[in-house]
Amino acid sequence: MRLKFIVKIIFVSVYILTSTLTDGFSKVIVTQKDKSILEEKLNKFSSKHNLSTGALMLAIGADFKGTPYVAQTLDRETEENLVVNLRELDCTTFVESCLAIARTIKSDNSSFDTFITELEKIRYRSGHLDGYVSRLHYFSEWITDNETKGIVKDVTSDLGGVRYPLSLDFMGVHPNSYPQLKENPPLVRQIKLIEKQISKHTYYSIPKEMVPDHESQFADGDIIALTTKIAGLDVSHLGLICRINGQLYLLNASSRGGQVETTPVSLYSYLKNSKITSGIFVVRAI
Repeated sequence: MRLKFIVKIIFVSVYILTSTLTDGFSKVIVTQKDKSILEEKLNKFSSKHNLSTGALMLAIGADFKGTPYVAQTLDRETEENLVVNLRELDCTTFVESCLAIARTIKSDNSSFDTFITELEKIRYRSGHLDGYVSRLHYFSEWITDNETKGIVKDVTSDLGGVRYPLSLDFMGVHPNSYPQLKENPPLVRQIKLIEKQISKHTYYSIPKEMVPDHESQFADGDIIALTTKIAGLDVSHLGLICRINGQLYLLNASSRGGQVETTPVSLYSYLKNSKITSGIFVVRAI
């Protein structure tokens, strides 16, 4: 029992320490290591600020290679905070972090505070953290919300996409799979309303068998989201497009590889080999 008490005290001390590193952002959870990684990336890529946002994202993403894949780093607390974790990435936090860092570098004030502002703007509905349901949990809504904010452009339709009807209900049907929903049942109703609203929007997807016909139109650093056959979901994975010897590959935080890496096979082969993947959304950073 005494050992458990000591461990608890150590954990609280770390939490208080990370909270004091927020430079006035009371809802930010960050460690000194995360701030050091960010500073390193800002210094390393500041000279590349004239690149397109997508190309800059790709360069930053490649520099994250070898970073461990860890799922659910945003869900370790029941209270919603702006979590900065550059030491451990999943496919979504990888893309969001690369985009926020790139936008920070291209801003007039390349700093930790700017990065925090950009990350909140990207991750939350209308750019404002207001509890768990304000997070853009479904990537389809992430696209439309960030397009409205002028951060990205959905180019799927322009690249040959076809209508992709959505019927989202996965979170509402499986609340026990999400710690915050399990702990706060009243939030489930709000999530269900959001799911209905997203499902009313018109989306386009490029079926995976059609991807080779349009590869020449993809740009380095385009965000690729894999649309899924899993009932109630829209997307199962995402990453960044990169070209190697004329072929497209996906730079991603891979659960299978356990780290940030480039897929060992081309994008088309990667899609073709996935039984749950139906096609892709293509999103271009502005």
